[in-house]
Amino acid sequence: MTLEIRPLHPLFVGEVSGIDLRQPLEPADIAEIEAAMDEHAVLVFRDQPLSQAEQIRFAESFGPLDTGLGKLYGSGKPPSRFDFETLLDISNVDPDGAVSARDSRKNMSNLANQLWHSDSSFQRPKAQYSMLSAVVVPPHGGETEYADLRAAYDALPEDLRREIFGLEAEHYALHTRIMLGDDGYTEEQKAAMPPVSWPLAQLHPGSGRPVLFVGVHARRILDYPLAEGKMLLAELLEHATQRAFVYRHVWSVGDLVMWDNRSTLHRGRRYDLSQRREMRRTTTDDLLPVRRPSA
Repeated sequence: MTLEIRPLHPLFVGEVSGIDLRQPLEPADIAEIEAAMDEHAVLVFRDQPLSQAEQIRFAESFGPLDTGLGKLYGSGKPPSRFDFETLLDISNVDPDGAVSARDSRKNMSNLANQLWHSDSSFQRPKAQYSMLSAVVVPPHGGETEYADLRAAYDALPEDLRREIFGLEAEHYALHTRIMLGDDGYTEEQKAAMPPVSWPLAQLHPGSGRPVLFVGVHARRILDYPLAEGKMLLAELLEHATQRAFVYRHVWSVGDLVMWDNRSTLHRGRRYDLSQRREMRRTTTDDLLPVRRPSA
């Protein structure tokens, strides 16, 4: 198989044709997709209406799967509409199939997804690939935007690049939710997902390109005064998400978008929460060691 890839942005993102994701992947197929991910960071697959089992099988071709925020809830985890623990429900739909109330905790999570982030940067291991499948899309809004962290690093002013060399940021699972007013977590829940730290400058393991690893899960910079570190993180995030580095995906039912959390940020866009939106996400763990660029 040879993938056909049409660029969708001057810097990254490719639309893939010539493959049916409902069929099992051969080792050569997996290698070709991984090489395309190293180059494009985001791949768009159109007209791929996957069943739950087909999406799980596709995702598992690339490594062990992440269970998201399941650790927060333990045995009290809310019931799922899905047959697989590693299939994550990115929707505004309750387990009974009804659209969630606007002020529900589920919609609080949806709103947090509208902030620039990389999936599971708040845990170790962090995320490698995410694959989001569109089942139901609202009539307006609900797009997903992606930002290229490789291009962001390349465009850093030299003095700022020198400043962040060797610095690490602390990422915390509940940072965005507490910031949005969802602060009803027990001490046991907070302890279940302690913060982790990652270098601000990293080398992408597949392409070897340096990336600016920022996002809204980062709440402080180690060894910096809190306020100064927060302001630097805000400046870096503003730099990384300027429009020249961003692609906006307008969803159609049956789309599957696969992205590399090690080299991109993403965010959902606003939509009317009274309108049904159903997306299914699978995410692989990043098991490779983090490397830093040379000085």
